[in-house]
Amino acid sequence: MKDRLSLFIMVDACGWEIVRNHPFLSSLAPHRRRLESVFGYSSTCVPSILSGRWPDEHRNWCYFVYNPPQSPFRHLRWLRWLPSAITSRRIFRRWLTKFVRVQLKFRGYFDLYNIPFKYIHLFDFTEKKSPLKPGGMNRGPNIFDLLESEKIPYFVTDPATPEEEHLRRLLADINSERIDFAFQYWAGLDGLLHMVGNDSPEIPRKLDHYNTWISTVMDAARQHYREVRLHVFSDHGMANCDHHLDLRSRIDALNLTMGVDYAVVYDSTMARFWFLKPGVRERIAAVLETVPDGRIMPESELRHYRTWFDDQAFGELIWLAREGVLIVPSHMGERPIRAMHGYHPTDPQSYATLFTSHNDVPDDVTHIPHIYKLMEREVQFHSAARSAP
Repeated sequence: MKDRLSLFIMVDACGWEIVRNHPFLSSLAPHRRRLESVFGYSSTCVPSILSGRWPDEHRNWCYFVYNPPQSPFRHLRWLRWLPSAITSRRIFRRWLTKFVRVQLKFRGYFDLYNIPFKYIHLFDFTEKKSPLKPGGMNRGPNIFDLLESEKIPYFVTDPATPEEEHLRRLLADINSERIDFAFQYWAGLDGLLHMVGNDSPEIPRKLDHYNTWISTVMDAARQHYREVRLHVFSDHGMANCDHHLDLRSRIDALNLTMGVDYAVVYDSTMARFWFLKPGVRERIAAVLETVPDGRIMPESELRHYRTWFDDQAFGELIWLAREGVLIVPSHMGERPIRAMHGYHPTDPQSYATLFTSHNDVPDDVTHIPHIYKLMEREVQFHSAARSAP
């Protein structure tokens, strides 16, 4: 029997408001805490958790950025001649994404989403490496770099495999006593929330499902480890989208030319603009200021939430929708979905969660990047145990 297992399980989109009145993990991890997320999507949240740093430090923020000289997608531009009835279909984009990912040797999460092929040569993609691997951050180390340097045996989820396979592999490593540290990442709740929203009766059932899985993991771990320290957490919550906004048509009405006058990425809850000619910023900003469904994020606020980049690589102007508003059509999709995240970090449905089996979590663990402190503490314990006489 081994001494201790440090078990970290991330349940994607398990927001505070979703579990606040649900007995999720009440017996396995009774110590629960609301955490503030970071401003951005999972592309921001997951690297922040894994590195303990903020977006302006690790530079894993939004996926697509205007950068024609470095665009890896120039060879896809010929697809603009195909009918949109084909190229806008999700199944076509999904298969093309798989092909492009292999060809470009991307190792992180990658999706072409709904970027028009007419403009795809204007954009670069920021997650070419996997944050779930050593050396996987755009800037700086992550927890797996630390685990490798300290020679701590660990388990980490392979995103390419189904959740059931994640569970099977983790249980196999526990039963063989191969590991001292585990990072399990389950994304199924996030996908379900996008489809059905956070009021659906399917959500409590999914939480019960995860509760059963975690109980199975804990039962196995207690047979092979004298102590099991369980941490279950999320990256953000999920808000129901009750209002749809066609922001693109308002900008198109200015009769400016994309790629000549300006560039934009319409995310699901944000629009990020770059300005290529004088006077264009003022014209676009004037339109955005008339849209009551969101607002332009001021520099001071972007700095406060650590998403101001001096080189403005992720956008020169950021427009953010209010909670519950979905930008559709967008470069993320042509059709509405039931719920979305990526709103302001202090919107009610944005808050994340932390559940632990022990009550010694420091008071200053208040934001999702602070989860790294808990992982680092566990690594330090195992490192000290290895070097003890």
